[in-house]
Amino acid sequence: MSRMLTSLAASLALMLAVSLPAATRAADAPAAAEHVLGNAEAPITIIEYASLTCPHCAEFDKTVLPQLKTAYIDTGKAKLVYRDFPLDGVALKASMIARCLPSERYFPFIDALFKQQSNWAYGGDPKVGLQRMARLAGMSQDTFDKCFDDKQLEDQVLAERLEGSRQFNIQGTPTLIVNGKASEGNGFEDLDKMLKPLAAKS
Repeated sequence: MSRMLTSLAASLALMLAVSLPAATRAADAPAAAEHVLGNAEAPITIIEYASLTCPHCAEFDKTVLPQLKTAYIDTGKAKLVYRDFPLDGVALKASMIARCLPSERYFPFIDALFKQQSNWAYGGDPKVGLQRMARLAGMSQDTFDKCFDDKQLEDQVLAERLEGSRQFNIQGTPTLIVNGKASEGNGFEDLDKMLKPLAAKS
């Protein structure tokens, strides 16, 4: 894991050094499609910045997201845009693997990674654990190997992280942005307080 942490630090340092004057490295890396849960035309946009190795993010996925889905996402009032903000090299690689899956498997895989976080990320060699999770999601070993070493894909994820820092001053995960404004908390009650008035207007 220490090697992955070093890799993330080096990659971020390089990107910051060459791209601080610009918004992101998006001009150099291929554009990434947004990952949207719910109706893309929903009037309220909730952006979640998360790291796949973050225990607080796993807890949000387990306890808060189901309530958000029931009250706002499944009813068409809001959509959730998931954005990667890896806090370490393991999360970076996990984000890359998730992006190599077919779009319909993306959110189920993210959910599985959060639910099994203690096993694949902290239960031994994280690459082996991630490999196992990818295989269960239907990914071949060849696809996994190519995705794991894909520098352009790595740049995509890091660009998204840098843009989150630049645009919303993201300091930790999970961070929730509702229609451009950061939530004061990550609990359902905090989000519900922001969402109710917006839903009433739409």
